[in-house]
Amino acid sequence: MKEGISVKKILFVASEAVPFVKTGGLADVVGALPKCFDKKEFDVRVIIPKYMCMKDEYKEQLQYMTHFYMDIGYRREYVGIMQMVYEGIQFYFIDNEYYFSGYQPYGDIRFDIEKFSYFSKAALSILPVIDFRPDLIHCHDWQTGLVPVYLKDRFQDGPFYQGIKTVMTIHNLKFQGTWDVKTIRDLTGLPAYYFTPDKLEAYKDANLLKGGLVYADAITTVSNTYAEEIKTEFYGEGLDGLMRARAHDLRGIVNGIDYDEYNPETDKWLAKNYNAKNFRKEKVKNKTDLQKELGLKQDPKAMMIGIVSRLTDQKGFDLIAYVMDELCQDNIQLVVLGTGEERYENMFRHFAWKYQEKVSANIFYDNSLSHRIYASCDAFLMPSLFEPCGLSQLMSLRYGTIPIVRETGGLKDTVEPYNEYESTGTGFSFKNYNAHEMLSVVRYAESVYYNKKREWNKLVDRAMAKDYSWKNSSKQYEEMYTWLIG
Repeated sequence: MKEGISVKKILFVASEAVPFVKTGGLADVVGALPKCFDKKEFDVRVIIPKYMCMKDEYKEQLQYMTHFYMDIGYRREYVGIMQMVYEGIQFYFIDNEYYFSGYQPYGDIRFDIEKFSYFSKAALSILPVIDFRPDLIHCHDWQTGLVPVYLKDRFQDGPFYQGIKTVMTIHNLKFQGTWDVKTIRDLTGLPAYYFTPDKLEAYKDANLLKGGLVYADAITTVSNTYAEEIKTEFYGEGLDGLMRARAHDLRGIVNGIDYDEYNPETDKWLAKNYNAKNFRKEKVKNKTDLQKELGLKQDPKAMMIGIVSRLTDQKGFDLIAYVMDELCQDNIQLVVLGTGEERYENMFRHFAWKYQEKVSANIFYDNSLSHRIYASCDAFLMPSLFEPCGLSQLMSLRYGTIPIVRETGGLKDTVEPYNEYESTGTGFSFKNYNAHEMLSVVRYAESVYYNKKREWNKLVDRAMAKDYSWKNSSKQYEEMYTWLIG
């Protein structure tokens, strides 16, 4: 890349990124978004931890750069730096086996707070060593909330760090990284100055996300509606006052999905590839194949509803549990994939035993099966209590599988409710968090599917014509970066 004045240097700092490690939608964003910027104008790089639980194929490709020791709190810690280029993007990995071993990226919250405090400081400390001075650091969720704080505290004095801007993106406000003030002061080494209600303290505890939200130059979240919702008490998770105070610096930019990875025409996991032109004939072949694979009654005409999700309260599973018996009386099939709270896992197992021909409960996660569910089902159910953005409805639209959603956050922004009088819309939605309101909308979708097939196919046409690739969103991020950097 030619070093021109024009190239803006952006650094993503996050706790996960596809393909290296993934627990949720955050990894999809951090893995996909950097590829979408105009390379002539933006040099975007990413720093994530080097987890021991990363797949071997990636661990083997990492190149060791160097290491040093860093003071943090009362400790001196090893900081190893590894790097690799993946799909044209430069990734750096911070290596410390004490912090990043284990079978998954997150675990005990007290230890997580210690490890991500270390990670936030290490991410700033390695910059002169890797010889990359970003104009802007884009931080994601509470795990990187201390980056803007450390930048203001420890690093601002050095000329290298002066003038670096920060953006904080909230992917889910529910998770904030809170613990008692004394412990966090010890772990971070930050002075008492920062632990007051106008900075890191919230409700007598220290809150890492709040630190990031107070000190970042701008705040984004992952849909317009969610940006509005988090200013209210119901969705604000105790930080709604701060969100209202920073309303001028807060914007919503809806996530995209990787249109190469989620493409019904080329998807290698499908029994039968299809596109917007031939789905009427070809899409159903995926359904009959999946029925066979999962041991459901093989009936091409039966309406199949998919769920791919973490099985938690947030995702509205208490609504589904409440009407599940009623729903199973209808002429539908329900295919579920995911893990989560034990009561929901067992609820689906019970109904899969009770209605063997109708319900398939896959209580694990499998990427290839998720693709087949998105492609095979007729509709996709997502009745979330809150949903910052949601990616499953975007994948469903891409595969011509009609989303049935509650009108909240990103679901409200991306699924247009069906209007039978004007023949518009790309899905079905309901407003109130109520089980029977959800059931009646599911039944309305069933009636269109069974009695108005042409209308249903037009819904699919409109759904597949939507573009929720990263193209559009990356433009909005570019605009924001340009505005901040000047």
